[in-house]
Amino acid sequence: MTSTVQETLDPAGFAFTRQAWVDATPADVYGLVSDVSAIGRWSPTASDVAYDEGDGPEAGAWFSGRNRRGDKEWTSRSQVVAAEPGAVFAFVVDGIVEWRWTMRAQGRGTVAEQSWRLLRLDPVLGETRDDLTALRDYMAASVETTLAALAEWVTTRR
Repeated sequence: MTSTVQETLDPAGFAFTRQAWVDATPADVYGLVSDVSAIGRWSPTASDVAYDEGDGPEAGAWFSGRNRRGDKEWTSRSQVVAAEPGAVFAFVVDGIVEWRWTMRAQGRGTVAEQSWRLLRLDPVLGETRDDLTALRDYMAASVETTLAALAEWVTTRR
């Protein structure tokens, strides 16, 4: 029998971090990932992302985007919660999930880390522990694809 979200599941158990080396400076990587309209170049799950009119990569800014997982597609609202050029860019999606990019210099390039974590449980994400585990695993695979595509995109543009 699987547990339901209404039981005592801890959202902290649904998180991960992945990283990749990118042949660019931390400032350049930050510039790429904080330009949310560019995420569709690398992400297999996000598209049509744009800051609200007059907003940009700064704490408090809002943006919208379309997301897809399998045959499901939806629009989300996100708010930037950290924006430190060359170091960290983070946002919260629909008050449920935090995405965080961190950058640190390594050699002539940057180690780019992307983290995902549930902030709170919500039935829209699934009803059981198995649902949430599958979502986390799906998103981890998506992040691995995104990081590899970002690193390749930077390399081919040099």
